[in-house]
Amino acid sequence: MTSVITGDIIGSRQQQSEHWVEDLKKILAPFGKTPSQWEVYRGDEFQIEVSNPEDALLAAILVKAHLRAIKSDARMSIGFGDKTHNAERISESNGSAFIHSGELFETLKKQKVTLALRTGNIDFDEKINLMLQLALTFMDSWLVQSAEFVAVAIENPNLSQEELGQKLGINQAAVSRRQKRAQFDLVMNLDQYFRKQIKQLTAP
Repeated sequence: MTSVITGDIIGSRQQQSEHWVEDLKKILAPFGKTPSQWEVYRGDEFQIEVSNPEDALLAAILVKAHLRAIKSDARMSIGFGDKTHNAERISESNGSAFIHSGELFETLKKQKVTLALRTGNIDFDEKINLMLQLALTFMDSWLVQSAEFVAVAIENPNLSQEELGQKLGINQAAVSRRQKRAQFDLVMNLDQYFRKQIKQLTAP
C-alpha cells in the first residue's frame, strides 16, 4: 500500500507566481526526488507519494504548516491504495492510491475543506475525515508564528522546547506559548491515532 497527496495552492492567482512556486519546491524537496516522488505541475498543483501510509497525514500537515508560515495555504487530498503503474513522473503514475487522491481532490472545493483522505473504507474515511474537519477549525487559521513552530517541531521530533527555541530564535516560554496556540499536542494526538488506525486497516 502507498499513499498519494494531491494538492493546490489556495488563492494562487492572487500571489506573485514565481515566488511561491520556488517556496513550494523547497517545501517538497525533502520528500525525495522530483518528478518521480513529488512534482509541481500546472503552476500551482502538486503531488507527493508518501510510500509509508502511516506518515501521510503528518506529511500533509507539515506541508500546510510550511505554507501557512509564508502566509499561503493548500487544499490537499490523501489517497491510499496500490500503485499499479510506476511512471517517471508521479503525475503519470497510476493505481487506486492515485485514483482515490485525484477523485477526492476534485470534491474538496465543494466540501469547503482543505484536507481530507480516502482509503475506500467508508467507515474509516468518515471517522478520520470528521476528526480532520475538527482539527482544521484551528489549523486553517494558524498564524505565521504558530505555523513556523509546527513545521520545526514536526521536523525535529526529538528536540526539547529549549532546543526548538534556539532554532526559532525565541526563549522556552515563547515556545511553550506557540505550542499551546497552535494546539500542537492535539495535532500530534490525532497523528498517533491515525497511525494506529491505518496500521490496523492495512494489516494483512
